[in-house]
Amino acid sequence: MQKQTKAYLFALIAIFFWSTVGTAFKLSLEYVDFLNLLFYSCLTSLVIFAVILTIQKKWLLIKKVSRREIIVSAINGLLNPFLYYYILFQAYDILLAQEALTLNYLWPVALVLLSIPILKQKIGLISIIAITISFFGSYIIATGGDIFGMRFTSTKGVILALSSTIIWALFWILNIRDKREEVSKMFLNFSFGFLYITGLILISGKLVLPNIYGIVGVAYVGTFEMGITFIFWLKALNNSKTTAKVSNLIYIAPFISLIFINIILGESLKTSTFIGLIFIIAGIFTEQYFAKKTITH
Repeated sequence: MQKQTKAYLFALIAIFFWSTVGTAFKLSLEYVDFLNLLFYSCLTSLVIFAVILTIQKKWLLIKKVSRREIIVSAINGLLNPFLYYYILFQAYDILLAQEALTLNYLWPVALVLLSIPILKQKIGLISIIAITISFFGSYIIATGGDIFGMRFTSTKGVILALSSTIIWALFWILNIRDKREEVSKMFLNFSFGFLYITGLILISGKLVLPNIYGIVGVAYVGTFEMGITFIFWLKALNNSKTTAKVSNLIYIAPFISLIFINIILGESLKTSTFIGLIFIIAGIFTEQYFAKKTITH
């Protein structure tokens, strides 16, 4: 099998699993609250990264970590998985899955906006237009299509969903500068994130053992949202001639996700969701192909 064919195969596997996690979030939240979903899914992913490190014989990289790298992992772990999923799971708990899912796809827009004050990058006219297009799409989704009535489906849910995009974008900006090997880096990040999550859930006194349905849900989320899917995506990027050849495939993920949400969750898909998503994707596409790119990821 040719390397590019392998790249497409790995990318499609990753996209498939990422397309299911919105549905998995919503189903899991029927059996566990968002704190327990966060705790157990993070624990699952941490075990998976540990197994991968063992198979790849990379524990020596953990032993050689410097004090500075420990601090970086502590900060990154605070952002992701702790804050990002803490906020995102609450958004899914409040909003329809289709709304939380599509609003979360604004993170590339947040990435561009945050790069201005943090990386001191300039933003051009095309970028401004692209951001405006995407934000209009998010506004359509948030208002359920009632763009003139300005009645949001859930103001709190919308704020949480949009906040998660800021956290994720900030994490990516910091991650760009962190040149460590990916699996060992993710293990350390998730180790710190799990410490924060454990402290929070113990202080809140809400730690419970889920029933069988909850266990299946958190295991699925931890495995396919936070764990091995990341490895599939890395393999896709490493085997591809250019990152663009596989990264562009990510645009099909939200549309596949909406199909799963409709079939499995039984949510009637709103016209406003589709229209809003098209605007969001159009804005991101405009930024990537017509604006001068200064950040790669």
